[in-house]
Amino acid sequence: MPICLAFFIIPAVTTAPPPLPWLTPHDPFPPVSTAWGQDSPLPGLLAAGAVVDAPHLQAAYQQGIFPWFSPGQPPLWWSPDPRMVLQVERFRLHRSLRQTLKNFQRNPHCSIRIDHSFRQVMQHCAATPRPGQDGTWIVPSIIDAYCDLHAQGLAHSVETWIGGELVGGLYCVALGRAVYGESMFAHQRDASKIALAALVALCRSAGVVQIDCQQATQHLASLGAAEMPRDDFLQVAQAQQTYPAMHWQFSPHLWATLGLPTYD
Repeated sequence: MPICLAFFIIPAVTTAPPPLPWLTPHDPFPPVSTAWGQDSPLPGLLAAGAVVDAPHLQAAYQQGIFPWFSPGQPPLWWSPDPRMVLQVERFRLHRSLRQTLKNFQRNPHCSIRIDHSFRQVMQHCAATPRPGQDGTWIVPSIIDAYCDLHAQGLAHSVETWIGGELVGGLYCVALGRAVYGESMFAHQRDASKIALAALVALCRSAGVVQIDCQQATQHLASLGAAEMPRDDFLQVAQAQQTYPAMHWQFSPHLWATLGLPTYD
């Protein structure tokens, strides 16, 4: 949305939290079943410590874990239950977005690019103001870590370009055909939704069945995402990880997977 494709703020803890494992850089992650439950101050919190680098990120996402923390905090690792997930066949293409996409398709100055400006997408996600958010967890060291993952072919950006300018987009982690959404931004109306629609089209064409959105928001729910038990999410995600990575390249004919007409 991280987003994740969602973005949330860690609330102040006013009650004594359960014991939390502290990880050294060489410790494995604890089982996700030990993450704090819904009756705890921070549901889904699993552990603190370790380091946020490409190897730890890969190991985390393989187990359904993601990092998120505020500046000045140690790394915090999360695995919520339930999990917000977009089943790609349930993506809701509302009438207004459908018309926006048709206009986008017909405009020769509009295009979807994949992995053209990954670092820039992350920087925009970090810098774009959001309601109720005073800062960002996407600090330079986090950007470097995900860029290292991107260099290994395990993180990708889907970008909305209009008139030669990057106006919206998202980035995600992809292990095999398991896709984990992180964050998105828009500098023009619906620019991030266009990128998400393109990601859904790409996933449908490649047999990817779900996109992890991490945490529930009304915005994601309006687009078709819904909560599902963590165990069910992990069963699908870990099976998808065993498939070869999909081809991360967008072609305009993929819009047809959303029921949109294609234009020459």
